[in-house]
Amino acid sequence: MAGDIPSEHRALVLTSTDVGLELKTPQLGNVLVRVEAASLLSYHREIYNGARQYPQLDAPHAGGYSAVGRVAAVGADATALTPGQLVFADCTMRSRDGAGWFLVGVQASLDVGGRRLNADVYRDGAFAEYWTVPLENCHPLDEARLTQGLGYTTADLAYLSYLLVAYGGLRDISLEPGETPIVCPATGGFGGAGVLAAIAMGSRVIAMGRNEKELARLKAHVMSGNPGSSGLIETVRITGDEAADTAALQAFGLADAVLDFSPPHAAGSSHLRCAIRSLRREGRVSLMGLTSDFAEYVVIINNLTLKGKVMYERDDVTQFVKMLERGLLPRGESFVDTKVFKLEQAKEALHAAAEHTGCGRAVVFAP
Repeated sequence: MAGDIPSEHRALVLTSTDVGLELKTPQLGNVLVRVEAASLLSYHREIYNGARQYPQLDAPHAGGYSAVGRVAAVGADATALTPGQLVFADCTMRSRDGAGWFLVGVQASLDVGGRRLNADVYRDGAFAEYWTVPLENCHPLDEARLTQGLGYTTADLAYLSYLLVAYGGLRDISLEPGETPIVCPATGGFGGAGVLAAIAMGSRVIAMGRNEKELARLKAHVMSGNPGSSGLIETVRITGDEAADTAALQAFGLADAVLDFSPPHAAGSSHLRCAIRSLRREGRVSLMGLTSDFAEYVVIINNLTLKGKVMYERDDVTQFVKMLERGLLPRGESFVDTKVFKLEQAKEALHAAAEHTGCGRAVVFAP
């Protein structure tokens, strides 16, 4: 396969937040994955223009998130992956001998060793034709089953990058079939994916959000992928009236769990406190957002468990891929409506990612 790998490739490289992403052709180096669909986050534009101050490596470096692609070459220690194989390539990098972690192309490590690993070894993200990732970050996909049997495209499969984050949080608090989680807010990309992941796990979901129109679209999207199944999802509009919002949640009975994806601009919102007040005794909360508004006496009174969670574990990916391959998720546009862009269309893609978001919506680069 070495002769099939070009000596150069194209990548979207962040040179500075003043300039943003530029199309360049750096030396390829060690090749592992030929990218076919690289996911964009709804807030990627804010990261690359400096509006969202995530810790970053010094420029230049290629942007990115997770991606679906094909193995182009493997090291001598690979025992299962083979060239040409379809894989989900994970952007979540972890130090093998330390506690450092980072999201390559999104957020640099705060750990000294992890930052060195980020800067010197895994510097560039998936917004490129080729992407080098650790062997353990490549997860095999059953291409025949997923594309021919279930009808997913490689671009659709990149939606795993959203679903897995939500699944990681839900699995971390041991969500069981038949239980009811509250997802808040559920109208964004990760919250919407949380609704789909929870239903695939056998749950009924209570979805919270401020945008009534988006809540209605979310419910319609869920039902389109589960025709004939009633009672899978209930919605509650966040009004800011704590008593009213709590009562609206409790009208559906006490919930078993909460999955929170509160964004930075939701600081001061009462929705998480309302959700916590609507849990049964021994309920669980997965905190995956950026909020500190969860101080509530019922946490102690009701023996609640609050767990912080970042991303997901390797085993979570393996398990969720099995669920997808077994047909537990919707198909076609009832799964995801994906907009596809070339690297040359970086500006348009970043704008689309900010607008085309929520449950069952995704934007990818297809280099």
